[in-house]
Amino acid sequence: MGAVTPLLQIAAGQQANAIGKYNQDVSNRNATVAEQEAAQIEKQKEFDIARFDQKFVQLQGETKTSIYKSGVEMSGSGLNIMRYNAEQAQLEKNIITYNSKVEASKKIEEANFARMSGSLARMQGKQAQMGYYAQAGSSLLKTFG
Repeated sequence: MGAVTPLLQIAAGQQANAIGKYNQDVSNRNATVAEQEAAQIEKQKEFDIARFDQKFVQLQGETKTSIYKSGVEMSGSGLNIMRYNAEQAQLEKNIITYNSKVEASKKIEEANFARMSGSLARMQGKQAQMGYYAQAGSSLLKTFG
């Protein structure tokens, strides 16, 4: 009976270490997923800007057509409308870019936190393992010492 307890404690130590490693692996996987999501946000931004540019070109074309149909020259108020539309388009693209950077940064931070959590889980598993090993050694000393 005296040797059984240390063997169980050693097994518990190995299990604690395995659990810590598993939790670290899960956290690392979560970090990888968050990084992939950040990359996807960047791709979505590029798509959104391209789609916006396409719609803007169409809007500018429609605006020019309306200006010409009204008999107004492409100067003065007609030109001001075109310039205003271009300024608003740039502002909208800046907003799309800013929002995507904020979201991507959140995902990168999420990935960093997941990796830190994984490292902590691994350290806790190793500490628990050492604790069980110390208990096993103490039990052996009491039994055979």
